[in-house]
Amino acid sequence: MSERPPLLRLADVHVRLSGSHILQGVDLTVRRGGVTALLGRNGAGKTTTVKSVLGLVPSSGTIEFTGGDGRTHRLQGRRTHEVVRLGIGYAPEDREVFGGLTVAENLTLAERRDSAHHHDRVYDLFPELEQRSRQLAGTLSGGQQQMVAIARLLLNDNQLLLVDEPTKGLAPLLVAEVADVLARAAEEVTILLVEQNLTVVRRMATDAVVVDQGRVVWAGSAPELLADPDRTRELLGVAPSGGAHTGSERASSPTTEQHVRSRRSSAGEAGA
Repeated sequence: MSERPPLLRLADVHVRLSGSHILQGVDLTVRRGGVTALLGRNGAGKTTTVKSVLGLVPSSGTIEFTGGDGRTHRLQGRRTHEVVRLGIGYAPEDREVFGGLTVAENLTLAERRDSAHHHDRVYDLFPELEQRSRQLAGTLSGGQQQMVAIARLLLNDNQLLLVDEPTKGLAPLLVAEVADVLARAAEEVTILLVEQNLTVVRRMATDAVVVDQGRVVWAGSAPELLADPDRTRELLGVAPSGGAHTGSERASSPTTEQHVRSRRSSAGEAGA
């Protein structure tokens, strides 16, 4: 990977849940600036990796975050709200906007005491939100709701956004809309993106990390990975296309033994 300074570092991270060894020694570095795509087939451990950063699941190993103050903070042992306070925002798969509230009210609820001055910055990035500030969030399109979810995180001057499966289940037109939202957000903040749509990944990712059965099996340049259809197919079960569509390139369930597994023994079931 390029030598931008590290923002988030996971070293030998293990997660065990209900007797299953979900993460089996994950090593991962997210560097400041750009988008790191966390890729893998269904059940590889992507969402569990994100949850380990947030303290939503117990973990061992090392998870460190370098905040805006330049200090490196160990995240294990902290409650989720303490992790968030350090400058890490989380956009879950279901977006969690308040449909019965207006766009402006959704943003106001997300404000911290010192974040009001960031409204102009958010509206500059997403002028549609200012135009729709009095509209109920529940009447927005899926892409516009994702815009609200991301804008709430940007209000609080987060250094890192963890974005989990933002296009899952969306129609191709809405996938393109969400991809545009994320591309604009990436101009302002570092993103760790869990995503299976490779066209979305191709559009914005600078780095990529592939997990399989709870282990990292590949890490490097996202453009380099996607430029190699054979490697992409081997790791993810699907080869990237060169087209502009955004609805079909999704990693499949495992069907063949991969070369990376031949060097490692499986231990337990993989997580989400």
